[in-house]
Amino acid sequence: MQWWCSAQGEPWTWAWQAYPGVWLFIGIIATGYARLLRRTRAAGGGAFRSSIALFATGLLLLWLSLDWPIGAIGAGYLASVHMVQFLLMGLIVPPLLLYGIPEQAYEQLPPRLLAVLTPVTRPVVAFTSFNLMVILTHLPPVVDTLMATQLGSFAIDMLWLGGGIIFWWPVCVGTPGGSQLRELAKVGYLGLYLIAMKPVFIYLTFSRFPQYATYELAPRISNISARADQQMAGLMMEVVGMIIILLAVGAVFLRWSAREARAETAPVQAAPAALADPQR
Repeated sequence: MQWWCSAQGEPWTWAWQAYPGVWLFIGIIATGYARLLRRTRAAGGGAFRSSIALFATGLLLLWLSLDWPIGAIGAGYLASVHMVQFLLMGLIVPPLLLYGIPEQAYEQLPPRLLAVLTPVTRPVVAFTSFNLMVILTHLPPVVDTLMATQLGSFAIDMLWLGGGIIFWWPVCVGTPGGSQLRELAKVGYLGLYLIAMKPVFIYLTFSRFPQYATYELAPRISNISARADQQMAGLMMEVVGMIIILLAVGAVFLRWSAREARAETAPVQAAPAALADPQR
């Protein structure tokens, strides 16, 4: 029985297939998040509607990227769909999950967990480890070896998700245990990612021959050739990745401007109260 998507080498059919490992994984995350919200509310937290919406969106996208049909096609048929999985798990889902956790919950992180998160979420460490992981998981020997087994495919998915969370932590999270960047530094941090991914983009897009036996030898799911499929994957990493980063930069500036606006209006709102109280 298949518990996780992996390359099967069998002709593709659109017959639905169950992957209970994916469901269990998503269920564990959802259960853990619900317990986290209960503890945060019990400690005096308020309503978290916007946080819940962000986390639910991220979890839904994660589920879609891992389950049938995207997970199955990406695991053993089309490199371009495998790239869709990377873009979702590495660049889109992590910030949604991180922003979906209330700030009060970050403030209550246990000391042992902070001791682990503090070194790995430093910007230099987070950026370097994530980009090295991305390069490693796109090397043909690694892909062809790991995607042939369910455990290997699971390992790549977890590396992308975990690495993405570490990469986005300095941008999204401001906690005593995390190193949050200032706004302009966040822009530079995200911009450097576009440069760091150039070698993978060039390798996938401009190789004269298909580089992954997993996708070259797979039963064709469409009329697209293995080389064209690989080129599409490289272009998606470059173009779609750039769009995601630009949207993230825009979100950084929006949050920055909103915070500045609140800071400017706070003294104006406090002034009438101070005039009304002669003791001040």
